[in-house]
Amino acid sequence: MAAQPSPQLHPALPALREELGLHAGPALASGEPSWTLEDPVRNQFFRIDWMTFEILRRWTLGTPEAVARAVNAATPLDAGGEDVGAVLRFLQENQLVRPDPLASNRALAARHKAAAGSFTTRLLHHYLFFRIPLVKPDAWLTRVAPAFEWLFGRGFLRLTLLALLLGATLVWRQWDAFRTTLADSFTPGGMLAYALALTFVKCAHELGHALTAKRFGCRVPTMGLAFLVLWPVPYTDTNDVWRLADRRRRLAVAAAGVRTELLIAVWATLAWTLLPDGLLRSMAFPLATTTWIATLAINASPFMRFDGYFVLSDWLEMPNLHARAFALARWDLRERLFALGDPPPEYFPRRRHWGLILFAWAVWIYRLVLFLGIAVLVYHFFIKLVGILLFCVEMSWFVLRPIRAELQAWRSLGPRLKRSRRARRSAGLALVLLVLCVVPWPTRVQSGAMLRPSQVFPVHAPEHAQVTAVPLREGQRVAAGAPLVEFASLDIGSRREAVQAQAERLRWQLGASGFDAEQRAQSGVLREQLATLEAQLALLTEEEARYHPRAPFAGVLRDVEPELAPGVWVGKNEKVAVLVGENAHEAGSYLDEETVRRVAVGDSARFYPDGQSGPVLRLRVSGIDRDATRVLPGGQWAAPQGGTVQAREKNGAWYPEQAVYRVSFSVDEPAGALAGRAWRGKVVVDGRWEAPGARFVRSAAALLRREGGF
Repeated sequence: MAAQPSPQLHPALPALREELGLHAGPALASGEPSWTLEDPVRNQFFRIDWMTFEILRRWTLGTPEAVARAVNAATPLDAGGEDVGAVLRFLQENQLVRPDPLASNRALAARHKAAAGSFTTRLLHHYLFFRIPLVKPDAWLTRVAPAFEWLFGRGFLRLTLLALLLGATLVWRQWDAFRTTLADSFTPGGMLAYALALTFVKCAHELGHALTAKRFGCRVPTMGLAFLVLWPVPYTDTNDVWRLADRRRRLAVAAAGVRTELLIAVWATLAWTLLPDGLLRSMAFPLATTTWIATLAINASPFMRFDGYFVLSDWLEMPNLHARAFALARWDLRERLFALGDPPPEYFPRRRHWGLILFAWAVWIYRLVLFLGIAVLVYHFFIKLVGILLFCVEMSWFVLRPIRAELQAWRSLGPRLKRSRRARRSAGLALVLLVLCVVPWPTRVQSGAMLRPSQVFPVHAPEHAQVTAVPLREGQRVAAGAPLVEFASLDIGSRREAVQAQAERLRWQLGASGFDAEQRAQSGVLREQLATLEAQLALLTEEEARYHPRAPFAGVLRDVEPELAPGVWVGKNEKVAVLVGENAHEAGSYLDEETVRRVAVGDSARFYPDGQSGPVLRLRVSGIDRDATRVLPGGQWAAPQGGTVQAREKNGAWYPEQAVYRVSFSVDEPAGALAGRAWRGKVVVDGRWEAPGARFVRSAAALLRREGGF
């Protein structure tokens, strides 16, 4: 006779803790009711759905099967033993059941050890975030809350809106004074005032949360300081608001901090516009400016777990908004890359579905930028060795750890990925992108440039010069060797005649020295004197040429002095005109150290004048300076003056902020409409072939080499 299988034994369900509380919650987005399970010992609250509520109501039946049968009999729900088991695991993980007297110590020790993690993990968590409770304000808030009731009235709200309108109008009328005060406040004393104002505002922010929660009958057990990456910020424990079933009340508590800061900002702005100059007005200004910026940029942002996040979460009726949006976005990413056919973690209406995905990506991008900035700030804030260590911690924990977790999840899907055609296509596309990053490509270098004629002859007046003739006018074409202007040179003529007479006398003496022994002995001295006189004649000839300047090349006369006329006296070295050649032109530009390495002599280029005021010219690189430019030749190259080189001005000279190298270009074609003048524009060089990823590798290597030294 075959043995009969023994009936399966089901262990009894552990008893729930007696102090747990259950409160009615808001309706969920799906329309089903919800409840809030309260753990008063740890001041924690858990939102549970209808199925969990019905299972807990019948928990005392003892076994999963009995509980499931009772739920199915009394409700339209379809409960099974696995549903009761899931609720049991939830209760055990959150320590909501009575501990077993025989195994409680061992289980609690194991749970505490697992939650605490290793020493390194505990140290990292305490560096990234920890709290220090300072006060237990619940009793005090109960006493003082009635005194602040007027802040929540409609009359005060209307008065604040009126103050906002009046303050904004007065600030607009005093905008120049407001802007000047803001610029003058960036001093050590001004920064201290901003720090004190921010401290006051943040304390008022937390007090606003506490008073609003107490107004709705919630308990506020603690207030203190929380440290985010060693930066102190006040905090208030308002977890008790989860007992509130009214969503508007929860929203009011969540938004109370932002509301308080906005109230301070409005009234401080109005006070600054009305108060006379003095201490009170100086105190109102940092309160106004700091509060507006801190509220709008930090607290109102839903991308971090600040007030804006909790307001959005309650408004959407979606607890754990970040986690649920992240899970949905990760599912969407995997489906787009691998097409595995997995169901989404949650089902939402179409608009909310795509809204949550876009919101998750916005949070990821925001946090990536924010954490990179914090890592750089931490690096520069501490000494170099500690800064490098903390920078690595920030990057590994906040940036690399989530990426690594997602890649590990992809790795666990290995067998399914091999069978997915979409996964193979995504892998092929990733391989193509990788190849494109490492294969050299032709590059184009773009920078600001100046085009100018290569032949420029400025006409300067000599000393003690009087104009005798002006044969040419502005814009007139000049042939090579033609006179440009005539100056009087009577003094030079008389000196030249005297020197020539002395030179002739010396030549006659040297010619007659062959007939006189005494003169033969003096011939060496005579030759030296003659050489000196000939040098003087050459100098006089050169100086006389300055009084009669002629065109060294053919061109066009530009910038002729308007008052230039016969009989006019001009000062020494005064520029009276410029002769500009029209046939030859050159261009110049300045490239940084990373860009200039992709340019070589002989590379082709194109010049585009600003405003498309002329033709595009073909250029060729004719020279590259070997040494970096220390001082720019003119302010037109500096970015503050409309150029492209970041530079600072000091004592009239412009100094580049980083190493830049001058690159010269020759023009391969006639300048056409651009001939004869200087033009600002843009130059595009067909540079060397280079892999797109090589630049990032060089930048990373240079950074490690620069920051690795001590």
